[in-house]
Amino acid sequence: MSPPAPSKRPLTPEQKRNARVAAICAASFFGMIGAAYASVPLYRAFCQLTGFDGTTKRAEAAPGQVLDRELTIRFDANVRNLPWTFTAEQTSQAAKIGETKLALFKVTNNGSSPITGRAVFNVVPEQAGPYFQKLDCFCFSDQTIGAGETVEMPVLYFVDPKYASDFETKGKGEVTLSYTFFPSTDAPPTPATAQAHKPANAG
Repeated sequence: MSPPAPSKRPLTPEQKRNARVAAICAASFFGMIGAAYASVPLYRAFCQLTGFDGTTKRAEAAPGQVLDRELTIRFDANVRNLPWTFTAEQTSQAAKIGETKLALFKVTNNGSSPITGRAVFNVVPEQAGPYFQKLDCFCFSDQTIGAGETVEMPVLYFVDPKYASDFETKGKGEVTLSYTFFPSTDAPPTPATAQAHKPANAG
């Protein structure tokens, strides 16, 4: 006969307390990780709604007032982890405050298969974020571009007249709008969602 298994000693009050503290710490740790991941889209939505952190806002309509004050709007285009060539078709534009302007960007997929990307954006100086607003932009949704395809992408924007009266921005005559395309993690490749913006001479 095998010897009887040794009986487990009951935990002392101190051991029970330590185990309870360890369980609480572990739950808090994983809870914070989950909250951090969940906060990313919420933070992005907050920034786009408020213009916080240099993020431009989406507008429903153009302002009814155009001021006799001109700004220089500069454009910057970048890609990360994509075989794309992404350029702004104009390096800068003169725009009156409150005036609706159109800027054009061009993307070429140098890869051998369709790829879906999404552009993130911001403006410099950061204080201009609440006032730089867009009526239409390719950055509002994923863009799928076919292999070897070139797509022209418009941005319809204006600078809110309140820009001129804000003490943090009224002396700033230059704003830079910057876009960076990343691989989209929100949707798998689908038939080109950017066809609506495809130029007539694109292959």
